[in-house]
Amino acid sequence: MKQYVAEFFGTFWLVLGGCGSAVLAAAFPDVGIGLLGVSFAFGLTVLTMAYAIGHISGCHLNPAVSIGLWAGGRFPANKLLFYIIAQVMGGIVAGGILYLIASGKAGFDLSAGFASNGYGEHSPGGYSLTAALITEIVMTMMFLLIILGATDARAPQGFAPIAIGLGLTLIHLISIPVTNTSVNPARSLGVALYVGDWAMAQIWLFWVAPIVGALLGAAVYRYLACPCDEK
Repeated sequence: MKQYVAEFFGTFWLVLGGCGSAVLAAAFPDVGIGLLGVSFAFGLTVLTMAYAIGHISGCHLNPAVSIGLWAGGRFPANKLLFYIIAQVMGGIVAGGILYLIASGKAGFDLSAGFASNGYGEHSPGGYSLTAALITEIVMTMMFLLIILGATDARAPQGFAPIAIGLGLTLIHLISIPVTNTSVNPARSLGVALYVGDWAMAQIWLFWVAPIVGALLGAAVYRYLACPCDEK
């Protein structure tokens, strides 16, 4: 049970920290943190939680990561559903807390997006569904490669959280203009649920693409890491 509670709070922190930085601080007058700041905020949530709860739950914070770790032979199937439920609930509660905070400002407009992910007219840069789909698949695939590689027993010990956190930062730097960056179904649902309308109509992509990408990343890493061809 403590593993599931840890995943709840870890995902809560990721959504509150990452999406909170986008909603509250990205364009704050004169001292907004911008795209770079939001990217680092997402990376820092993973970095801090990896050190805080990594030894308790593994610090997945992401249904796609849990599925990818299962496909990579690093996570048992009997815990998968419960991890995903905990992550989704953490994201939804964080979205609710963020809504309560953000709506305390005069002129708050939920229809502005509330850090939701989107494509087409709801993509920050106006990118198409196809571009969004490719971006989310490839970014999640690379994220799983980083996670599986950094946490491999043969990798330098103690540095995995840094590599994973910086990896997520880089992913955001690349893909915020395309989809507002998901690579995490719990992060997407956690804010889209409050926006409703178009955000929920497009949520399917931000479940399907990260899961497909995670499975591809796990397959690639299992091939790369397999010692069967070594002589």
